[in-house]
Amino acid sequence: MPQISTQEFERLPLRVHDFLAGVPLHDLWAIDLPRTRSGVTLDEFLRTASSGLLTPSPVVRALLNIRLFVGRLLGWDREPAATAWESFATRMTTADRSRSLAPSGTCQGLFRVVYRFENEQLLELINRTAHAAALSALVETANGYRFYFGVYVRSVSRFTSIYTTLIGPFRKLVVYPSLLRTVRAKWIKP
Repeated sequence: MPQISTQEFERLPLRVHDFLAGVPLHDLWAIDLPRTRSGVTLDEFLRTASSGLLTPSPVVRALLNIRLFVGRLLGWDREPAATAWESFATRMTTADRSRSLAPSGTCQGLFRVVYRFENEQLLELINRTAHAAALSALVETANGYRFYFGVYVRSVSRFTSIYTTLIGPFRKLVVYPSLLRTVRAKWIKP
């Protein structure tokens, strides 16, 4: 699964570019999907992907379970006090709120929805290791569709950069490629 250039991504007309201005883009991936028909939106695809779009494989689930176990032991996954952080959802404008197809704060697995537009979704996770946002976007191309997956990370402590460096090989070699393969599989077999 290819990582793509930031320049290609930034040329896309996505709200996230302004919305998360100043938050570092940590990882960026894209996969090309065959055309099933014209006009498919990300929202439609999310609703038809019955068990969730980014479903982890058994290997990824095992890695995630190990990470969550260690996180519980070391207190990494506790959400900081509400006064210590601010949700990305506070950046939403009135127009963003009216355009969003899912309410901000809606739980989606370990994440919370910030917004879901017709072809763009932003989820967030905050804990003692990082304040992360996961972007999914679907763009129709001349030959089919391109699904984009980006991860933004805002530091919450000195530990954030150490943590993201430690998990880097697992993210890049196992987790993201596996998750993107599930996107392709769900696209082909809705």
